[in-house]
Amino acid sequence: MTDARTLIVPHADVEQLLPMPACIDVMADALAATARGDALLPLRQVLRLHSGRDAFAVMPAILGSAIGAKVIAVFPGNDATPYESHMGVILYFDDTHGRLLAIIDASSVTAIRTAAVSGLATRLLAVPNASRLAILGAGVQAMTHLEAMMAVRPIRELRIWSRGEARRDQLAAWGRTRFGIDIVPCDSAEEAVRDAQVICTVTASRDPVLHGRWVAPGAHINAVGASIASARELDTEAVVQARLYVDRRESAMHEAGDFLIPRAEEAIDNSHIVGELGELVLCSVAGRSDDRERTIFKSLGLAVEDVASARFIYQQALATGAGTWLELGGLRPAT
Repeated sequence: MTDARTLIVPHADVEQLLPMPACIDVMADALAATARGDALLPLRQVLRLHSGRDAFAVMPAILGSAIGAKVIAVFPGNDATPYESHMGVILYFDDTHGRLLAIIDASSVTAIRTAAVSGLATRLLAVPNASRLAILGAGVQAMTHLEAMMAVRPIRELRIWSRGEARRDQLAAWGRTRFGIDIVPCDSAEEAVRDAQVICTVTASRDPVLHGRWVAPGAHINAVGASIASARELDTEAVVQARLYVDRRESAMHEAGDFLIPRAEEAIDNSHIVGELGELVLCSVAGRSDDRERTIFKSLGLAVEDVASARFIYQQALATGAGTWLELGGLRPAT
């Protein structure tokens, strides 16, 4: 029987089908494949809306035989509303006939796979016994990043800072219940990161929230929140003093304000990027050399991460019966 059905995977099903530990491994495979040249990955197409801050983006990629694209609206100001800041869908196609196999909620995938990539970076770069974590920001990404850090390091203490005290305290309460660890809400970013061995910046700030003079020797930083050339979460000193890794050089050269602004100041040059995360997975670039070195992973998010997640979700849905099937068309009319 010829099948033209499309699988619809809503938010709640994604969370069941893409558990964090599995997603970290899926991201390792996807980024390694990208580093080997086994992916087609153009820069994302971003249309800035009338606000100047909001955007509509299309992120296509081919990863081996997996074809897909994320179509997403990004509204950072949604933090003060009931809506998430990233909303859209991932479209997943087959490579035999071009059938649309699945339409998957993008908000949940983005939240999970972004944190999973940070988890991979932490697994590869943080000191092995890292137990003190700091998170700057208290949105959705803060929650998934806590889950990812717990999956890769023996975290016993978390310090949280956010400009929104109510959300900070809600995150602290959720984390204590979920993981049973010591969680300290902090009144300043400096208080949160002092002596932290792993730091995750997941804010919507356009200006630095993390200063290099606060960062302890040996700390690893996942810089996640800023994703345009004119915005950054880290000051120049933080970047200069650390070994810098990225998800993809081409993307960092065009979009990563955390890298581009210090470069424009002539504090660093292109050689400051040690390598891509996929190259670390393949052991083709060196990682941390001692326990006092500071390291940074600058995350921008890649379409291959979404396509790899979609492929995994689709396979898991077939195996478990999750999701809903719809007839959207695609078959030639019978003659």
